[in-house]
Amino acid sequence: MHKRLSGELPVPRLGPYADRPRPYPPGHRPHLPIRPLWLCRACGLPWPCADARLLLKAEYENHYVELAIYLSGLYHEATHDLFRLNPYDGPTPRELFERFVAWGPHRRPIVDPDR
Repeated sequence: MHKRLSGELPVPRLGPYADRPRPYPPGHRPHLPIRPLWLCRACGLPWPCADARLLLKAEYENHYVELAIYLSGLYHEATHDLFRLNPYDGPTPRELFERFVAWGPHRRPIVDPDR
C-alpha cells in the first residue's frame, strides 16, 4: 500500500476536454475555460460564463443528455483542479455543482409531487 506524504494531493484523472462552446461569431475568441483556474478565455469571468451557457444551450439544443454528461464531466475536472489550487477556501462542491451542472438541461423530479 502506498503511503501518501502530508500535503501531497492526488492527481486528477482525465475527464472531457473543454472544447465547447464553439467560437461565435466565427473568428472571435471562444468562451472556453483557462485551466486550472476555470476562468473564461474571452471575458475573464468564472467559467461557464453567461455567454458560454447561452452558446452551450444553443449548441446542444436538442441533445440534453449529451449536454448534461459534458457538464458533469467538466464539473468533475473543475472540482479536482480548483481543490488542488486551493484546498482550504476555494469553492465548495455545492457551489461548483450550481456553477457547472444545475443551470443545464431541465431534469424531471424522481417522484411526481402531485401524488
